[in-house]
Amino acid sequence: MWSGNRQKEFSVNDSAYDRFSSHIGRYPCVVIAPDDAELITGDSRERRNYLDTLISQMDPVFLQDLIRYRKLIDQRNSLLKSMSETSRPDYSLLDVIDEQLSGPGDRIFSRRRDFTKALLVQIAQLYQSISKQPEEVSLSYESSLFHQTMKEVLLAGRAKDIAAQRTLSGVHRDEIDMQLNGQAFRMIASQGQRKSLLFAMKLAELEVLQKEKGFPPLLLLDDVFEKLDEDRIMNLLRKVCVENKGQVFITDTHEERLNRHLKALGCEFQLLKL
Repeated sequence: MWSGNRQKEFSVNDSAYDRFSSHIGRYPCVVIAPDDAELITGDSRERRNYLDTLISQMDPVFLQDLIRYRKLIDQRNSLLKSMSETSRPDYSLLDVIDEQLSGPGDRIFSRRRDFTKALLVQIAQLYQSISKQPEEVSLSYESSLFHQTMKEVLLAGRAKDIAAQRTLSGVHRDEIDMQLNGQAFRMIASQGQRKSLLFAMKLAELEVLQKEKGFPPLLLLDDVFEKLDEDRIMNLLRKVCVENKGQVFITDTHEERLNRHLKALGCEFQLLKL
């Protein structure tokens, strides 16, 4: 709400938050929508956001490190731009910012690395349970910090960063590499395979949050069944409507198909026409 001094206030049970970030993770909800295809086909930023959003809902220290890191990267990029425009740049301020980035950067990497060890295996297993096909999917977390500390990465790339006027290396460039039968997933996967991997990533998110919070998050499926064969639709609905014990909202343009699958699964549901 807006307070008398025109500032936003956010409260729960009449108690205002000290900062808005305190609300993250309180009421977990997992959404699967058509635009989420970018998680598979888009650039690495989409997959980093997937990881960071999930971890932040469980780890407030990680969230604060992430907020701090992003602010410092913005400051560093502004400084790099100004340094590239002068013939005698002053490195003293850059040294200070790099030192401030090293702590959050190293901690973000460590948390992502440890978290993805089990998560990526879980995603691959969920993919197999949805696709039911002899397809080998493998996922791995990639970061320059596997070989150097954040401070060493920044120092090694300093000349290139000044020339490019932005920070080219660090945890803000990390990636989840996705392979299908040994090749880049997004280059060879069909629409059905891409959706199956998207569902696997979202269902892994659902399971992780349920384990952490002690109750199932709300699950929203928004018009996600197009380009899926009948078997994949049935396998997905079994996962979200039978094995998942939480509340599920589904929107779909194919009433007869959805009604038929839900009845076949024997789960309770209400179907509303809009």
